[in-house]
Amino acid sequence: MSLNTQILIAAILGVAFGFILNLYPDTAFFDASLYGLGIASSIFIGLLKMLLIPLIFSSIVVGVSNLQAGGQLGKVWKITLACCVTTTTLALILGISCAHLFDVGKGVDIALFQDAMNTHQTPDTLTATSFFTNFIQNTLINPFKAFSEGNVLAVVLFALFIGVALVHGGERFKTVRQVSQQFFDMMMFMIIWVMRLAPIGIFALLAKLISTEDISVLNRLMEFAAVVTGTTIFHGAVVLPLLLWIFGKMNPITFFKGTRTALITAFATSSSSATLPLSMKCAQENLGVRPATAGFVIPLGTQLNMDGTALYEAAAALFVANLMGLDLSIGQQLIVCLTAMIASLGAPGIPSAGMVTMIMVLQSVGLPAEAIAILLPIDRLLDTVRTVVNVQGDMMISVVVDRHTRDDEIPT
Repeated sequence: MSLNTQILIAAILGVAFGFILNLYPDTAFFDASLYGLGIASSIFIGLLKMLLIPLIFSSIVVGVSNLQAGGQLGKVWKITLACCVTTTTLALILGISCAHLFDVGKGVDIALFQDAMNTHQTPDTLTATSFFTNFIQNTLINPFKAFSEGNVLAVVLFALFIGVALVHGGERFKTVRQVSQQFFDMMMFMIIWVMRLAPIGIFALLAKLISTEDISVLNRLMEFAAVVTGTTIFHGAVVLPLLLWIFGKMNPITFFKGTRTALITAFATSSSSATLPLSMKCAQENLGVRPATAGFVIPLGTQLNMDGTALYEAAAALFVANLMGLDLSIGQQLIVCLTAMIASLGAPGIPSAGMVTMIMVLQSVGLPAEAIAILLPIDRLLDTVRTVVNVQGDMMISVVVDRHTRDDEIPT
């Protein structure tokens, strides 16, 4: 049985076992099962996180040095940035349009959420100025601090500098370049080991999610949750595959078959960063993306390409505005879209990270930051779907970029 099949079966069994656990709450069986699921899922996620920073660093260094040496770095940069802006813009337009179409939030009694808003503690006011100041201060830092704290974006920037330096240094740094390549190969080899635990880890993650999340909280927020989920799925099932078919010349069915492992893992973990090793593996081995391209585009995509997050934040801002009885002008809606796009760039690839930057989106048009308390009960469930779309977009862009840079062979 192939690993993809094992993971698919494990996902189905995990969901089923989660529903079974819901039938026996507050029992010894429930507590013991939850404890065992917690251990299994922690080991799997812990191994992925352990490999994450070394993998990102080595893949970016090797990818940049190879692309730069082949004269393709500038071309790859331009195509990657164009793809990220295009897909995010389409996601924002789709999110805003569907929120208007279904009038999400209108007719819902805001008093239902008043207590949550009054008791919820929000961070200090997050203005655009403070956002960019904090963004720079947390990015341009000591690389060793970035490694120890798992600061992905800071590691990416440092790796970019190293990669460019290796090329401009020429033969002087040949040994370092060879060591970097061997280190990257070793990291990919270790990922194969971790993947043997993927069926167990995904079973545990999904069973724990289903058994611990209170599905009943969707009763009052069902309309918004359904609209956002449906819109996000439409973006991932129609918009992105259409772009892939037009610009990447790849059959969407082939793409989904090749990326199934990464997409299921993204759904289970709600973390594009934790899924990154699997995304790179799927792109290279199943989609035929060259290692230099995948190693450069996909790690950057975890920071620059957040379609699902941007779509959710734009729709959520309109939802909150409707709850408050406010009609946002066209100008204010454009501000929401622009802020959501910028905020999505600074959202780390961890579960529910979008709730942090959501404050900036709300405050951009004068909505109270405390309103995020309304979204907290359903955020974890919605996060699973938008993470899948985020990861899908990263791999799709790597296919498109690889196709349009194959004219010149990248040295290895």
